[in-house]
Amino acid sequence: MALDLCSSMAIHGWVNMLEITEVAAAEAKSYIKDSKEKYLRIGVKGGGCSGFEYNLTVSHEYDEQKDTLSHQYGVDVIIDKKSALYLDGTVLDYYTDISKRGFVFNNPNATKSCGCGSSFSV
Repeated sequence: MALDLCSSMAIHGWVNMLEITEVAAAEAKSYIKDSKEKYLRIGVKGGGCSGFEYNLTVSHEYDEQKDTLSHQYGVDVIIDKKSALYLDGTVLDYYTDISKRGFVFNNPNATKSCGCGSSFSV
């Protein structure tokens, strides 16, 4: 189940790799509960108009060899180790106003991003 894209943590020795806000965690919890999955999976894949695209899903799969796991505001967050390189220092927030709502990535490593905020380049 893909999610709409529009506390500091330690992950097995990685500090401040990615932080989710309390608001984003609350929204993620509702997706996780509704889907009967266990984890919020955050990743990066090639594509989009800027070169890389954020990938946000809920999942029941966790591979200790390939993924990092953190616990933030009651949400188990998984990031594959390759994506972690592009997400260092990123904050995942949830934005809502009268015209739009959705998850927002604030990535300090992005040198360029598209207008919708779902793709970026480094």
